Amino acid sequence: MVPTPTRPAPEVAPILDAATNTWTYLVADPATGAAAIIDAVLDYEPKGAAVSHAGLERLLDLVAQRRLSLKWVMETHAHADHLAGGHWLRDRSGAPLVIGSNITQVQRVFAPRFGLYDMATDGRQFDVLVEDGAVLPLGDLTIRVLHTPGHTPACATYVIGAAAFVGDTLFMPDYGTARCDFPGGDAATLHASITKILALPGDTRIFVGHDYLPAGRSDYRCETTVAAQKAGNIHVHDGIDAASFVAMRQARDATLAPPTLILPSLQVNIAAGELPPADAQGRRFLRLPLTLL
Repeated sequence: MVPTPTRPAPEVAPILDAATNTWTYLVADPATGAAAIIDAVLDYEPKGAAVSHAGLERLLDLVAQRRLSLKWVMETHAHADHLAGGHWLRDRSGAPLVIGSNITQVQRVFAPRFGLYDMATDGRQFDVLVEDGAVLPLGDLTIRVLHTPGHTPACATYVIGAAAFVGDTLFMPDYGTARCDFPGGDAATLHASITKILALPGDTRIFVGHDYLPAGRSDYRCETTVAAQKAGNIHVHDGIDAASFVAMRQARDATLAPPTLILPSLQVNIAAGELPPADAQGRRFLRLPLTLL
């Protein structure tokens, strides 16, 4: 019998932002120390519109403590539930900021909804726009890009060795899958994207973008596998066909309220996490369109 080749295993340090239930990942090649940060969070307190870089500073401290070399700062999509920290990390570290190439579609939809008519919508706010199948180096490892739209048009999954970072496309099996009711979202497209992810080898480690603690569970989790998703995801386990999934997803989405931070998040995140420019007094202002949704 020919042995199955061993796939390389990156080192993964998950960091939970409890305020937004968001998982950030510091991913490193153990052989070389080359590292990437995926889906970093800018601290934002909505009641006072207060911004802090404390969490991002801790991330960079962790990179330094582990003697890693940060090569990439990556976003799985333009988030609607937290302000992204990628822009600040890119400026502080010099590591290029990466997102899926379809971010341009998201920019074209949302820039005018926020009255950002002068905003460039060609993705130039990011350093690298990756297409489906693109490969980026990470020391002796590689980062392979899977275009996985459905939640948003720009969603990407990053496959690093035997691990896949899926953003909001899949959650833990007992919570299910991402919503598809934002502009540009589509349940049938999401099902096709999930099918692509679940075609990876069964032992592939799946790292999710959020954990919202379903009823009956009190511990936050970030990691599962392709096999566990296929066996037990409450929305897309084996035996659930595309039509059934779409019907379920559309019915469920019709009951969901918008994310708490959708208005501040989207206008900042389509600009790669850069805050609006300061006025003459050094003040920055977010926009609050009353008819966005």
